[in-house]
Amino acid sequence: MKRGFLALAALAVLAPTAAMAQDAAPKIDTGDTAWMLTSTALVLMMTIPGLALFYGGMVRKMNVLSAVMHSFATCCLVTILWMIAGYSLAFTEGGAYVGDLSRALLRGMGVDSIHGNAKTIPESVFMTYQMTFAIITPALIAGAFVDRMKFSAMLWFMGLWSLLVYSPVAHWVWGGGFLGAANVLDYAGGTVVHINAGVAGLILAIMVGKRRGYPKEPFTPHNLILTLTGASLLWVGWFGFNAGSAVSAGASAGMAMAVTQIAAAAAALSWMFVEWAAKGKPSVLGIVSGAIAGLVAITPASGFVAPGGALVIGLIAGVVCWWAATALKRMLGYDDSLDAFGVHGIGGIVGAILTGVFAVQAIGGDGKAGLIDGNAGQVLTQIYGVAVVVAYDAIVTFVIAKIIDLAIGLRVDADTEREGLDLNLHGEVVH
Repeated sequence: MKRGFLALAALAVLAPTAAMAQDAAPKIDTGDTAWMLTSTALVLMMTIPGLALFYGGMVRKMNVLSAVMHSFATCCLVTILWMIAGYSLAFTEGGAYVGDLSRALLRGMGVDSIHGNAKTIPESVFMTYQMTFAIITPALIAGAFVDRMKFSAMLWFMGLWSLLVYSPVAHWVWGGGFLGAANVLDYAGGTVVHINAGVAGLILAIMVGKRRGYPKEPFTPHNLILTLTGASLLWVGWFGFNAGSAVSAGASAGMAMAVTQIAAAAAALSWMFVEWAAKGKPSVLGIVSGAIAGLVAITPASGFVAPGGALVIGLIAGVVCWWAATALKRMLGYDDSLDAFGVHGIGGIVGAILTGVFAVQAIGGDGKAGLIDGNAGQVLTQIYGVAVVVAYDAIVTFVIAKIIDLAIGLRVDADTEREGLDLNLHGEVVH
């Protein structure tokens, strides 16, 4: 009887422990899953139709189909590459610099699989959500070289860049790599998406060369209604981009959504007012560009800052990105057609550094404090992260583009450029 009593006592002690261990095991949460399914659709909408319309409205009429084709074709291409290898390189353990190929072709991913970065949703949803980030990042680059790059060269570049630049950088920051270990803060893609895309756009713009007639000839947007519509879709989709990066339907997602809205509005107004003061008139293109600049700048900070910090980030981003898209571009003489670098590259740098200023531990969690919260060193950490991504991206982008240029050429011929890419490359025109 004594032995039986002791056994029952031991069972009574161990049973709660076993129950707690079972409760602690990851479980798929239907609410989180529903939010992430929605966020995935929102971020995909940012590329098609959002970015396609945004860029398509800004080019000349003879190149509008070429511009929208860049976004649509990139979406299709990167989807397949992400399935084959991109996801595995970004989000498996691997090493400090790149993941392994254990999830190549998504092998081993079952209906109930869960990734360590998102323990309450199916891995299939996490993989697809991250796929939409991998899609929009190279698509953003196209804004720098519209009107003059070969479609075949564009496809080769987007595919190689996705695997050799995007996936490794995503691993560095989010997949267990060295930048994440160094506590570089990037909630939703300031370095991984926007700086990455902006710097690549700048390198390509320089290598492909200026549009014929630039800057003397007018390159007037053919349809700003399309651009406004695209910008509006981007703005709405950005809630999936930033609030979705919480990978749960909780308090962090709510704050990320709030600061995203505030920063976008603040930057739109600051760009509009500085342009109004400089040129005498506020333009539609200016206010929508300002909104995108604010969305870019708040992206790395969205899960770490309070509404007051978001307001300041937005106000600064609008002014700085306006300066980059006008004065800096003229000063340095490059032809970044649709300001991919001026808005995404510079906006991403501004946002990444200011994350180190305005991050609040009470919002972001342990170790996520910035200058105003008593951690001045976070600013230097953010600058380190920016410098590493800029250097790697610039070098690899140059190498990829140089190889493609030597193999098939980057730029269309003079007649094709003069007559328009729509007719000559795609056999279609907009009437």
